Amino acid sequence: MIYIGFGFLMVFLKTGSWTAVGFNYMLAAWAFQWGILCVGFWIQIIHSEEPLGKIHLDVHSLILGDFAAGSAMICFGAILGKADLFQCFIIVTIQMVFYGLNNAISENIYHAVDLGGSMIIHAFGAYFGLASTFFLHSKKAIAQHDKKCGGGYISQTVAMAGTIFLFLFWPSFNAALSPAISQQRVVVNTALSISASVIGACACARLMHSVLDMEVVLNATLAGGVIIGAASDVVVKPGVAIVIGGIGGMISAAGFVLLSSKLREKIGLHDTCGVHNLHGIPGFAGGLIGAVCSALGGPNMANKAAINLIFKKVAAGDRTFREQAGFQLASLFTTVGIAVLSGAFAGWVASHFGRPTKHLFSDKENWYECPANDTYVMKPDENKTAHSDLVKTH
Repeated sequence: MIYIGFGFLMVFLKTGSWTAVGFNYMLAAWAFQWGILCVGFWIQIIHSEEPLGKIHLDVHSLILGDFAAGSAMICFGAILGKADLFQCFIIVTIQMVFYGLNNAISENIYHAVDLGGSMIIHAFGAYFGLASTFFLHSKKAIAQHDKKCGGGYISQTVAMAGTIFLFLFWPSFNAALSPAISQQRVVVNTALSISASVIGACACARLMHSVLDMEVVLNATLAGGVIIGAASDVVVKPGVAIVIGGIGGMISAAGFVLLSSKLREKIGLHDTCGVHNLHGIPGFAGGLIGAVCSALGGPNMANKAAINLIFKKVAAGDRTFREQAGFQLASLFTTVGIAVLSGAFAGWVASHFGRPTKHLFSDKENWYECPANDTYVMKPDENKTAHSDLVKTH
């Protein structure tokens, strides 16, 4: 999901495909390793009563590193094409520090239920990235009107491979850390939700455009996997999962069609990949749904053993289900607050480092002998026949 899914989804940029998939590859590898250390460090600081010790590596810690890399690549989607590689490394390095802090607060202080990461992965990554790109001062004004920030026929077709890959593997992503007793429910709910978001997003695009919108198909169709994350192990009715996913797809599609352009015009917020619409809004909505399901769905779960594993503080008698819902909301707003403040700081720091990029959304300055720098035009022969010569120009 991290390397193929996110990587190829971002190659929609017609003149920046190498930068999208190449930077994603390098940054995800760094975020994976650095994220393991940051998450482990903050868990020891906040949760452990013993002095700082070694961070032990196992499959669980590798999954946590993968989740951290996922949040980092969501952030990267917002700044894609507007920052050079060194600036991206600065932003991701700072992000992982605060990602680990927020993760520890959410899980070890609030004891929030967010298996699929609607809040701590998606919402955090999106709003961190949005704040970062907003404070990349030297790039923001130019990016608003750059015509290269768009997809081409071939680049968007290739990007569809990333979308399908994410669609297929999202259920396993949400279920990666779920206890065995609820893993099947997480997989089923996520599969139903993300399938419904495909239908909802496409229907919404047809209603607004009378035809399909490739940007919506590439992105908004995945919103069901995001919005169900915080409630994927709590929802017990399949119809509820379908409704949640359908709503996620529709609000994400509406964001791509209506909201993105408004934010660019009104406040100058440029979001290259539309992470606000795919991860930010559905992630925030998923946090709200998780709170509602904790208050209403939790008491209706028939399997008491699952309740004891999912709502540990409730099972211990330390809080009621309604109080658990309050802590879910506290985790949501804390996540957004930390993401915005730390993202703004990261964007400000990155603005003062790296070399200025003259060609935004382009591979020209980032790659050696990149063929994307060439354009090809068709030149008809003198007899006006159907035959044409392919002429390479620079």
